Amino acid sequence: MTGEHIFLIPETWGEWRNWLVDHGVAILVIIASLLLVRYLFHRVFATLLHRAASTAARSRAEDPEVVKRRADTLVSTLDWALAFFLIFIGSALVLDQLGIQVSALIAGVGVVGIAVGLGAQTLIKDVINGIFILTEGQYAVGDVVSVGGVSGQVIDINPRRTVLRDLDGHVHTVPNSAITVATNMTQVFSRINVNIAVAYEEDVDRVIDVVNDVCTELATDRASDFIEAPKVLRVDLLGENGVELKVVGDVKAFTQWELAGELRRRIKKRFDQEGIEIPYPHRTFVQGKTYSPRGDGNQPEEPASPVGETPADQS
Repeated sequence: MTGEHIFLIPETWGEWRNWLVDHGVAILVIIASLLLVRYLFHRVFATLLHRAASTAARSRAEDPEVVKRRADTLVSTLDWALAFFLIFIGSALVLDQLGIQVSALIAGVGVVGIAVGLGAQTLIKDVINGIFILTEGQYAVGDVVSVGGVSGQVIDINPRRTVLRDLDGHVHTVPNSAITVATNMTQVFSRINVNIAVAYEEDVDRVIDVVNDVCTELATDRASDFIEAPKVLRVDLLGENGVELKVVGDVKAFTQWELAGELRRRIKKRFDQEGIEIPYPHRTFVQGKTYSPRGDGNQPEEPASPVGETPADQS
């Protein structure tokens, strides 16, 4: 039939030789070209990406190992996408060499692609948002983050989802399209941010001196963990039960929780030594009059004596 290409299997050596001359070499060239593109991607693009990531890490004082993991994740993702694309293109070109019309196949794939695209809009959003997260370096594996309403340490990330493990050991899988705000608690450095409460009866200036002294001792003992020694920033709150002091200081990433706990422990011991009171709720109970029936009505009895006193004691 005119206009149709029908692939006939060669039966003789002469037919095979003619077919190989006409089409076999072209197929080998197609396969070799696709493999060359894949090889150049790994040798050129991946190398350039790692170098750019290392340069960015030095300029932003980031951990080179974290940046390398981020670049590896991005390269593997792009490699997967490139491999899928090359397989699709290569299959179409090889089928064309075999005499099979691929225009109808491509049109059919296009229609299916539109249908799949309409049904997979969330997946597309996941991938697009994930690529931005990876390329911008918002967070990486090992960081402690808060995303999508949950917090924990990142144990895996790819263009579709982010996986976190929280302090209870629970694993949370968050689609990247659900991440509108990402809070990274361990990027470059972290910060101690604690409030210390004391009773209203205490001398605030004296308490500030004591707290600053404890902060200096801790920063001296753990000098390798501190970027800037903590200190009292301000009187943060006049609360219901006492005065709260705000203490802040910059530390290495991942150490803020342990150092904040150690600072609270030392402050508690020092307050005990200095006789500084940590506030707790105080309640005053007022005991009213009691009534008992007398005669034709209720008559008030004598006021109840305070606890520990007798009427004789009051006279």
